[in-house]
Amino acid sequence: MRTRRLPGRHRRAEERQTTYGEVIAVKEFRALWYGQGLSLLGDQLAQVALAVLVYDRTRSPLATAGVYALTYLPSIAGGPLLAGLADRFARRGVMVTCDLIRALLVAAMALPIMPFWALCALVFLVVLLSAPFSAARAALLPEVLEGDRYVVGSALQNMTNQAVQMLGFAAGGAVIAAMGPYRALALDAATFLGSALILLSGVRRRPAAVCSDAKPSMWTMTRAGARLVFGDKKLRTLVLFAWLCGFYILPEGLAVPYAAKLHTGALSVPVITGLLMAAMPTGTVLGAFVFSRFVSPSRRLRMMGWMAMLSCAPLVVTATHPPLAVVLGAWVLSGIGGAYQLAANAAFVQCVPGEQRGQAFGLVQSGLMAVQGIGILVGGLAAERLGPEPVVALAGITGVTAAAVLAMIWAESRGDGSARVGAQAAA
Repeated sequence: MRTRRLPGRHRRAEERQTTYGEVIAVKEFRALWYGQGLSLLGDQLAQVALAVLVYDRTRSPLATAGVYALTYLPSIAGGPLLAGLADRFARRGVMVTCDLIRALLVAAMALPIMPFWALCALVFLVVLLSAPFSAARAALLPEVLEGDRYVVGSALQNMTNQAVQMLGFAAGGAVIAAMGPYRALALDAATFLGSALILLSGVRRRPAAVCSDAKPSMWTMTRAGARLVFGDKKLRTLVLFAWLCGFYILPEGLAVPYAAKLHTGALSVPVITGLLMAAMPTGTVLGAFVFSRFVSPSRRLRMMGWMAMLSCAPLVVTATHPPLAVVLGAWVLSGIGGAYQLAANAAFVQCVPGEQRGQAFGLVQSGLMAVQGIGILVGGLAAERLGPEPVVALAGITGVTAAAVLAMIWAESRGDGSARVGAQAAA
């Protein structure tokens, strides 16, 4: 019996968790962290402004969800193809170039003379460029942080992103009312410029992952990435876990019409909208902190299925038409469950070769954006007929069912492989 316990003790020693201080001490991580947070803050302000503006003009949940979905759908068109740029060229250069182009596009959106159709076209292009940027950043982070540092760094980035979203959504209504939508867009353009400067000064240049002179075509790289990601059962399951967020993100696209339903006169519709949109990011910050700081790498993998179900289950309560406080509590709890994405992301990184990491992450991220956009659009269409409350509840029921199926598949396929991934994550 004693000899059997020694390996367990050894594994627990190996699974010493990295502290946040150790991760923040890495200069390159700080640059990625600051740049992402800066540009995201500007994006949230612009997103709230568009949602409130469209609903004020149309009073249509479908039109509001359609504009919100426009920030996701470009990934379907070009995301998988453009993501290969993160492997084909130097990843820092890809990120800086995308930031500079997006700054110009958003600056054009800030012109009051810009017609609405042109504004939508510019939004499409801005979001399209987020695919290679996100793929490059996701592929670069495992090179900056290794082992459990990567998990803790991912958690810190995720918490910061969610906190920025929470701040941007919660204060967005008041800020937009004070400064107007065009100034908010100009501020968004400035954040992209700031992000580019931070990346240039804080991240060292690395060569492209694909170093051969005869580089494969973008289409060839896309097909190879798709075969890698979807040809392996474990990777395929992890991807589906990531895409599960399409169910629990759907309520954000219905936040404005839902706020109108909850409006009693005590708070304005824009304020209620901001509170609703901030609820899930608040939960995600709490969940990511606890999950990364107090749960061991191997236990994160074992808890992933249960946490995934928790991300959708609280949404079912909206079928009873509860008051605002109950809705906010349920959405915060849903955000806490969404912390399972940290474990799925870490396992995915360990299974993907470094030279294909950008393409693989790009495919997953593009699918992630696509399922969220489609889900929000379908939810808006359903809310036109049924109202937002039953649509959110239906998303929760469907999401819990899908999460339960994935949890069973993951439990069957994990076996010794999950222990290996957990050990690698702690190394």
